[in-house]
Amino acid sequence: MLEKYQINELKKEEAWRLFRIIGDFVDGFDVMPQYVPAVTIFGSSRVKEGDKFYEAARELAYKLAKRGFSIVTGGGPGIMEAGNRGAYEAGGNSIGLNIDIPLEQLPNKYAKVQLNFHYFFARKVMLVKYATAYVLFPGGYGTLDELTETLVLIQTKKLKPFPVILYGSEYWNGFYQWIKEQVLSRGYISEEDLNLFQISDDIDEIITIITDFYAQHEEDILSEF
Repeated sequence: MLEKYQINELKKEEAWRLFRIIGDFVDGFDVMPQYVPAVTIFGSSRVKEGDKFYEAARELAYKLAKRGFSIVTGGGPGIMEAGNRGAYEAGGNSIGLNIDIPLEQLPNKYAKVQLNFHYFFARKVMLVKYATAYVLFPGGYGTLDELTETLVLIQTKKLKPFPVILYGSEYWNGFYQWIKEQVLSRGYISEEDLNLFQISDDIDEIITIITDFYAQHEEDILSEF
């Protein structure tokens, strides 16, 4: 028996699905503006409590929430749970944008505001549109997809150039070197494109980057919503 895949199953005869897609967007547009300024945290769904990256995401979210930032994640386990947990423990806004996929994506209990999405692309818009900064912890294909799509949106000026920070040099330095030695050297990106993201191992440094950026651009950010 053949598997059914969401994207492959879309047909012109199923135009009714457009209403579900619109519904995903409407839910996000209705809810998310009230939680600006926000920081979106990405990362693996598979790390557990006690893992150093889990605890770092929890600490970062806690400290950012104490400074008035809402924390937005994909709403699931792992780094997403850690981010929502830190915000929850700080008494801040903890938002989870959950996606319906098999097995892994069960909503975590620390996301006090939860939106459920049927389509990755609609969810991804909400994860980036309302964020003042993006912090990416180590993760798999989903995290890499979120990173590269965000960088493309900034590179092509479809999205304002907010800070994109990769936490964990032991994980991300190899990615940076590959980008520099393979992608840049072949002329597939420009030299300035390397500046679209930065790598840090210091939670307090990341907080300073985010708070300084927001202080400089607060009026422009708030005027959009």
